[in-house]
Amino acid sequence: MSATVAVDVHLAAPDWAAVLAAEVRAGLTASPKMLSPVWFYDERGSELFDEITRLDEYYPTRAERAILDAHAAEIARRSGATTLVELGSGTSDKTRLLLDAMAEQGTLERFVPFDVSEETLRAAATAIAGEYGLEVRAVVGDFHRHLGLIPRDGRRMVAFLGGTIGNLTPDKRRRFFGDLQTAMDDDEWLLLGTDLVKDPRRLVAAYDDARGVTAEFNANMLRVLNRQLGADFDPDAFDHVTLWNVEASWIEMRLRSRRDQRVRVDQLDLDVAFAEGEDLWTEISAKFTREGLRRELAQGGFAVEAGWTDPAGDFLLTLARPDR
Repeated sequence: MSATVAVDVHLAAPDWAAVLAAEVRAGLTASPKMLSPVWFYDERGSELFDEITRLDEYYPTRAERAILDAHAAEIARRSGATTLVELGSGTSDKTRLLLDAMAEQGTLERFVPFDVSEETLRAAATAIAGEYGLEVRAVVGDFHRHLGLIPRDGRRMVAFLGGTIGNLTPDKRRRFFGDLQTAMDDDEWLLLGTDLVKDPRRLVAAYDDARGVTAEFNANMLRVLNRQLGADFDPDAFDHVTLWNVEASWIEMRLRSRRDQRVRVDQLDLDVAFAEGEDLWTEISAKFTREGLRRELAQGGFAVEAGWTDPAGDFLLTLARPDR
């Protein structure tokens, strides 16, 4: 194989900025107020999240990697995939375990990383093409709108790792699974990473560590809004709050206003009032049971073929196929 890199851009930077601005306006004028987790990830936010993944309290990254270490070869063999698609690929770190397994299996032909950041994608695509001597077809897009535009070359396995599916509400998960199933052929595969329900104390600790790294990560979102949208949030005027919502089966991260205050967002010509004790929701992270996930996948048109957990049973990797 020869190393080649192509980048399909379906989401230009100005378009994505306009989408985000519209979401911020809607979120800050909603009740309760809320923002998308995408605002966490400027350069500083990415550094903080990388630090979070190494904290004692934050088990998901270690658990998922342990599963891939133990079962990537079996996943490659079961799927027989020639093309690995990764949604929300970022730097494609853990993906190398799957690429290595597919290469060892002798089936690997191409890699398709999919993300909203063109700059990050180009860097990761170039690195992986060079490392593996591989055809890389990167796609800049939003998986709420562009799943049907992913290249259909080869027999694909679509990996959605990191428990990121948990950042979507049930309605959005249903739409995501339905859209993805429509975009896939019958002999293709979905590899999905999900965090499992466990002791709420461990769940809360994973998002509210003793060193305060997650609190800084949460507050950094306000600094990103200040820089990108001309807002004047005072991050020190908000407290980091983490709650376990047992009915919804998800973790809620919030920023709670310490006092009555008003925030100006210049680029949106928007003034936002916060009452003392009012929460700004910044992230949900749903946790799953095997049975509940199987039902959701079935409703979205997928049949579960196999699943693996880490030794502690904290995290689940599920291999599913379209079921029509």
